[in-house]
Amino acid sequence: MRFDGIIKSWNDDRGFGFIEPTQGGQEIFVHIKAFNGLRERPQINQRVSFQVEMTPQGKKRAIMVELARAARLTPERAPKPKHSAQWGTATLFVIPAFSLVLLAGYTLGQPPRILLWTYLGVSLLTFVLYASDKAAAQRGTWRVSESTLHLLAMAGGWPGALVAQQILRHKSSKQEFRTTFWGTVLINVAGFILLASPYAKHFTDY
Repeated sequence: MRFDGIIKSWNDDRGFGFIEPTQGGQEIFVHIKAFNGLRERPQINQRVSFQVEMTPQGKKRAIMVELARAARLTPERAPKPKHSAQWGTATLFVIPAFSLVLLAGYTLGQPPRILLWTYLGVSLLTFVLYASDKAAAQRGTWRVSESTLHLLAMAGGWPGALVAQQILRHKSSKQEFRTTFWGTVLINVAGFILLASPYAKHFTDY
C-alpha cells in the first residue's frame, strides 16, 4: 500500500530524513537508498509517495519512495532553485576575474611560480572529491567531510570547487556551506595578493 507525504526534515550530508504522512501519524524515517530513480536531491517540503516496512528493531521506515513532480508544499519557494542556479552560474565569472588577478600579480610582483601548478592540481583534486562525495551521498555511503572540502578550497582548490558545484549540482544550494566556502575563497585570494605584493619580500628578508 502506498502513502503520500512531505519530506519534513532532510540531512543531505548523512543522506536521510523523515517524511510526514498526509493522513497524519508519526513521521517515517527515510534513507537516500529508499528513493526510486532519484535524479535530484530530496528537499524539505517536497511531496513524495512511499511504502512502509518494519525494521528488525520494530520501527517504521519508508521504502520505494518516489518524488512527486508536482509543485512543492510552499509555492513561494519554487522559484528559488532557479534563481540560485542563475546566481551560481554567474559565480563562474569569478574564475576569469581571478585569472586577471594572477596575471597582474605575476606582472607586477614575484609570487612563487609553483602557485600556478598548485591552483591547477588542487582544483583537479577538489573536483574529484566533490564528484566522489555526491556519488557517496546517492549511495548512502561514507562522505567527504565539509571541513576537508573547505581546506582544499582555501589551499587553492576553490576554482575546481566552483566548477564542480555547477556541473555536478553539488553543494550549490546549502547556504551555510556556501557562506563558509566564499570565506575560504577570500582568504586564498587575499593570501595570493599578499605574496604578490612588495610586502612579501619585506617579510622574507627577516
